[in-house]
Amino acid sequence: MPLSTYLPEEMGSVAVAPLGPVEAGSFQSFFIIYTAGKFGIDDSGSLKIVHRFASDLGRLQMDDPEGANYVSAQASNGAVLHMEYDLKRNFRPWDKTLYIKVVRGFLSEGDRIVIRIGARRYGGPGVRMQTFQEQEFQFRILVDAFATYDYVELPNTPSIEIVSGPPVIYKAVLPTLKRVGETFLLGLKGEDRWGNPSTKCEDTFRVTSTRPVENLPDEISFYPGQASVQIDGLRAEEEGDLCIDLIDMDGNLAARSNPLRVVAKTDGVSFWADLHGQSQETIGTNNARSYFAFARDKAFLDATVHQGNDFQISSGFWDELNGLSREFTQDSRFIVLPGYEWSANTCLGGDRNILYAEEGRPIYRSSHALVEDRGDLDQDANSVEELFDKLQDEDVMVFAHVGGRYADIRRGHDRRLERSVEVHSAWGTFEWLVEDAFEMGYRTGILATSDGHKGRPGASHPGATRFGAYGGLTCLFADDLTRKDLMTALKRRHHYCTTGCRAVLSTRLTLDAPADRFDDDPALGGPPDEQVTEAVMGDILRTDAQTATFEIDIHAAAPIERIDIRDGLRHLETWRPSEAEDMGKRIRVIWEGSEYRGRGRETVWDGCAELSGNAFTRIAPINWYNIEKRLDLVSPQRVEWASLTTGGFIGFDAWLDDMVMGWLRIDTPLVKKSIAVQDIGREDIRLEAGGLGRRVRIFRVPEENPHRRLKLTRKIPLNPDRDNALYVRITLDDGHVIWSSPIYLVP
Repeated sequence: MPLSTYLPEEMGSVAVAPLGPVEAGSFQSFFIIYTAGKFGIDDSGSLKIVHRFASDLGRLQMDDPEGANYVSAQASNGAVLHMEYDLKRNFRPWDKTLYIKVVRGFLSEGDRIVIRIGARRYGGPGVRMQTFQEQEFQFRILVDAFATYDYVELPNTPSIEIVSGPPVIYKAVLPTLKRVGETFLLGLKGEDRWGNPSTKCEDTFRVTSTRPVENLPDEISFYPGQASVQIDGLRAEEEGDLCIDLIDMDGNLAARSNPLRVVAKTDGVSFWADLHGQSQETIGTNNARSYFAFARDKAFLDATVHQGNDFQISSGFWDELNGLSREFTQDSRFIVLPGYEWSANTCLGGDRNILYAEEGRPIYRSSHALVEDRGDLDQDANSVEELFDKLQDEDVMVFAHVGGRYADIRRGHDRRLERSVEVHSAWGTFEWLVEDAFEMGYRTGILATSDGHKGRPGASHPGATRFGAYGGLTCLFADDLTRKDLMTALKRRHHYCTTGCRAVLSTRLTLDAPADRFDDDPALGGPPDEQVTEAVMGDILRTDAQTATFEIDIHAAAPIERIDIRDGLRHLETWRPSEAEDMGKRIRVIWEGSEYRGRGRETVWDGCAELSGNAFTRIAPINWYNIEKRLDLVSPQRVEWASLTTGGFIGFDAWLDDMVMGWLRIDTPLVKKSIAVQDIGREDIRLEAGGLGRRVRIFRVPEENPHRRLKLTRKIPLNPDRDNALYVRITLDDGHVIWSSPIYLVP
């Protein structure tokens, strides 16, 4: 951090109480006591009390003593203090800042400033702690003793341990595609209300399977201190789809796993990965070692990548990451791909994710903005063109990312290196980036990541900050769990992705005559790899065929709400498994989209829905991950909410007293509209709101939807004058979304 290093031991001391442990998301009250050092603090000097960007600690305020997150400060000698709170008043990652200025008087050695974070003296509940676990949460103290705005950080600031709460849900996680006789692992955990793996589980469950599974125990117990349980060496000896259930001692279903498909023969099995996240060494939470351990042991991933912002990765940390990648990689168990996030300013190309096939490769930074050692400055790649040029001789895979900055793939794209674009992360959903690729004629796969900053790769709950979505996952088809096989899958686009759920998905295409299949984009000029009459997701075929048979096979843990079949930018069909006669009295009201592509993409949808001449009987949230945002049925005629979107959708289901009578009025800052209840059917009513896909959608859904597994086959006419890029977007009843990578048919 670029701060003054002048005599920190003479700038005072700090005490913090209590030091915890405290429960994530709970309300607490802290004393921070600063004692001035040798130089005191001069008139107009100041303190900064800073905490990390990733923290979603309640936003500190000084205006409402009876409200949450109230802060007070008092000088022991009567000096007058002025306080402000700003989300970005210091150097990242310690940018959230409580600023305390001495505006009348001064402090001498031994004088104190007592700060109450979450003061309760006036009836307030305290400060809401950040919603995720951290071993060493800190308020760091910076001192401007000489009123020069040149700050010195106090050494040895005490830290607070933040731990998980009690479990509110149990989860069972399986792979999604295995061969007959192959061993597999069942991951089990309880999560608290904020998505943290709970160490307070004390439950015993019966374990059952919908199909025979060898080595599956009859019973499993959780003990205090355990964050997860893994049962390895399981095996199924017959083909079919299976799920595993946890049954509590009262006979109730506590958890059902995602489906696992077991087949006799397949070209590749599925491996689940989170390809992007950060730790505390850059802008995330907890250290890099705990990052990899969480991915393997608590998210039950098969593979992951650490993707720190390059302008914060020192040479020493790059070496450490390479060492951890080597240490954690174990073939057939868990794979780490070495990598980093190339984080250029948007005008120079925006964010890209770099995934190497092996350790020991160079880091070509976008800048040295927060790296003090400038000895390798000549290795920087400041623009996307320079990046692709430097990577030409590397065994590497690149994908385009949207974070604070977004990838400008219109400006720069390399067909050999950049094989996919990211459609979803904890930052939101970005189908516009996929559309950019189609508009430019690129032949890329589609993947999703978490870009998690909270130390939970592969299970990235957004908590209570601007991250409004659950982190995404990518499912890779590979022969075996090795780096070589996973890199091959990534380069061939043999993957699909989700907004965080795990589901079985296959898309397959059949032609009447042989076509040339390419692993690399044929625009690069290479020869075809083979001739085929069938293709799977990610394949590129060159053909003069007039039609193709497109087959979709999906089995999800939640019912399927709709399947959208697309050809690049062209929407071919929306297919719903439920017919009009299946509809009952349940309607779905959702809002979606973003303001624009950049950092300020959040769209506020605070509002209400009112019924006249009818009544709401109950409501249920959809994608309501920010649980501190309210959704209330305040009366039989009124639902109120506070909500924002960053590209994806959020909303609620409502059960009405009658599906003929009355009017539904939607009232939000962007949409105000009345709709006759009798006009709400299974097709969307769309109320457009500008921006990037901003709208409210209202439609009917069936009371009960049993359709978790479906097969669809479509005969699709092919356009002979352009690429045909066939893929699906599948929306589940619980709000999760699944995208396949396209199959490209090149004229």
